[in-house]
Amino acid sequence: MSNKDQNRNSLILDFIKENPNSSSSEIHEVLKNKLSYATVKRSLQQLSAQKLLSISGKGRGTKYFISEAYDILRPIDVTEYFKKEIDERKIKAGFNFTLIKKTLSKIDFFSDEESNQLKALQNKYKENISKLTKAEYQKELERLAIDLSWKSSQIEGNTYSLLETERLLKEKETASGKTKDEASMLLNHKSALDFIIQHPDYVKPLTIKSVEDVHSMLVEDLGIARNIRKRRVGISGTNYRPLDNEFQIKEALEDMCSLVNKEKNIFSKALIVLILLSYIQAFNDGNKRTARIISNAILMNNNYCPISFRTVDSIDYKKAMLVFYEQNNITPFKRIFINQFAFAVETYF
Repeated sequence: MSNKDQNRNSLILDFIKENPNSSSSEIHEVLKNKLSYATVKRSLQQLSAQKLLSISGKGRGTKYFISEAYDILRPIDVTEYFKKEIDERKIKAGFNFTLIKKTLSKIDFFSDEESNQLKALQNKYKENISKLTKAEYQKELERLAIDLSWKSSQIEGNTYSLLETERLLKEKETASGKTKDEASMLLNHKSALDFIIQHPDYVKPLTIKSVEDVHSMLVEDLGIARNIRKRRVGISGTNYRPLDNEFQIKEALEDMCSLVNKEKNIFSKALIVLILLSYIQAFNDGNKRTARIISNAILMNNNYCPISFRTVDSIDYKKAMLVFYEQNNITPFKRIFINQFAFAVETYF
């Protein structure tokens, strides 16, 4: 979307925030010096398709108001957002107890345009793999697994290169100058992925036990406590404070599993896990790693293309996650998800 379109849409959204249940003619009457009536109508259609506006009535009686999903789906300029230092940003500092039970259960995570893009990519993936032999498919899946193990570990600070990761996972050859924990982190990723590939229905339905089991595989030999944490944790780079009560954490995980299991859209299921497992911070460490593996498990369980995240910038990934922690807004992270799904379809298989 161009800056001109964004500015035009912002004008209309700002007006509707102040004047809910306005008709297109009422909006145009106030903005007619800046926007034509045709432009107002076109913008209202776009904003409705993006799930930022809700509609009541029909025909000339159609009224527009800000949707329940607005705060979650509204566009956020990440560069502008992080120009403010950590203590300058106005954030939702604590865990949002209504987010999972009420808000996320009522929204469509993807706009019509995004849904069509993802469906087209999935159809291309199905067409691609239909032409592969079983051996060729396994080779591509192994290549993706290496890339995912490398990138997922890199996001967490692992310094192995992609080539070093490939040697480690294929030949068990450790890289000189690297720590034992770095090698263990990579090998754990491969073990968890192998398990998911061998047991594709392990997360159907998603349960706390399946989440804990995957986490346990990922933290093997890393000195990280398993199971739901019993103490407070902090997150670098943000003033967001996750839950610190074991029973509330367990309840949040149960609510997340229920939301995922009820959701029909596979892309939404995968996205929900990516953002909520990280948001809940159920474990002392390894939350985002667990989220990436389980999200892929959901995709593979439903014969969707898995995602390696290979080309995502680690800082961009962390910033998108921080935006969700602080604003409960999924737009930057959703952009990463769509781009990485497209990359996987185009690059592997």
